Amino acid sequence: MYFAALLARTEDGWEARDTELDNVETLDDLADLAREASADEDTVLVLIEQEDVWFGVVRVDGEDDPRIYVSDASAAARSSYGEILLTDELLGRDPDDELEDLDALDLDGTEEGGEEAEDDSRDGLGPIPAGPVGEADLLADLGVGAARLRSLGEDGAPGEALSEIADALGAGEVLEAAR
Repeated sequence: MYFAALLARTEDGWEARDTELDNVETLDDLADLAREASADEDTVLVLIEQEDVWFGVVRVDGEDDPRIYVSDASAAARSSYGEILLTDELLGRDPDDELEDLDALDLDGTEEGGEEAEDDSRDGLGPIPAGPVGEADLLADLGVGAARLRSLGEDGAPGEALSEIADALGAGEVLEAAR
């Protein structure tokens, strides 16, 4: 089960709303959705969780590029919503390398002359790291430091992470109302 919400920072505090990601196919789509939630180019957080598996935070500040944190990349890679967040840049991959990897594959998805590869990667194009990826300090100026954000995914209860983040931001009640 998934939950996704937008937290928009306004002059009056935080506003939250539950959101559907069915029409979101790319990170750009997600950033546009976040920007639509803010009339004055204020900070908007997109909070996504797959219950007890992983969570992600996307921060959009006006027209700046989105900043991303994912608690467990390998778990998120098995999720359609997680794949939106796991960009080549976030994973430290060069997109040109992926094209070269594709050229080395036969039509059946195996390397030329090789056995079928184990599925430990997204689309077979390289390993996905286990554990957190992204900018763990993306909420530091809002009161949630990198160490605290990383610990939320490690304590065995990622399903509670978004509530803890919202509480630290002073937005716990508005997030719970959106649930």
